[in-house]
Amino acid sequence: MPYVKTRDGTDIYVKDWGSGRPVILTHGWPLNADSWDAQAMALADAGFRAIAYDRRGFGRSGQPWSGYDYDTLADDLADVMKATGADADAAIVGFSMGGGEVARYMSRHDGRGVIAAGLISSVVPYMLKTDDNPDGTPQSTFDQIADGIKEDRAKFFRHTFVPQFYGVGYISSPVSDDVVHWSTSLALQAGLKPTLACAEAFSHTDFRPDLASFRVPTLIVHGTGDQTVPIDASARAAKAGIANAQLVEYDGAPHGLNVTHSDRLTQDLLTFLGR
Repeated sequence: MPYVKTRDGTDIYVKDWGSGRPVILTHGWPLNADSWDAQAMALADAGFRAIAYDRRGFGRSGQPWSGYDYDTLADDLADVMKATGADADAAIVGFSMGGGEVARYMSRHDGRGVIAAGLISSVVPYMLKTDDNPDGTPQSTFDQIADGIKEDRAKFFRHTFVPQFYGVGYISSPVSDDVVHWSTSLALQAGLKPTLACAEAFSHTDFRPDLASFRVPTLIVHGTGDQTVPIDASARAAKAGIANAQLVEYDGAPHGLNVTHSDRLTQDLLTFLGR
């Protein structure tokens, strides 16, 4: 069953590997489910059922004009869980933008069927710098991202966003140039409309009210060198707001630690999920 049809008729591409207790993986912006491959394979090899899917508008999923708000995206997650039968004793783990889907699922769907959660390099709880969120990212930064995408999307991802994502230039040789090309190719599979709409969603959605809905053990992993989603307004704030959360900081790690610190992240996930 490579595709799931959501409640509004959007086709969502699903990768379903292994068998056992389900672990649903939501990917970061602007990539797709393939960015989870190393962890998904390790989870399946360890006796879990790893389910990763392409967010609407990205990868091999449908590209509708609307539905890029987090309420709809959380509904998509719920629909994937139901259609795959992974709606009981499940763990949901979100990377970057995907952390928002986890948070909104926990509040909007009352965490139904979830026994553990993970926020990896996540945007939760609130990215935008405001008077009551002084450690957030200024609006001007998000304006520059949107302008770069509109002007020359391929150039922006290849030479600006993806290198920063992996710490190229401020961490010594964190990934090969081939990884940068690969990640750029994933980013360019997304439509222009969903790319821009999801950037608006993850940068402006305030998940602080959702934190109280986390009533399960929650693993938070974040790099202290993350320049894409700085740690103070994200992981450290999430740890303070989630009752049963464990924060693991990777010293000096960039945003894309699922690649730069792949083995360590895989082991931390397996340890957490095996408890």
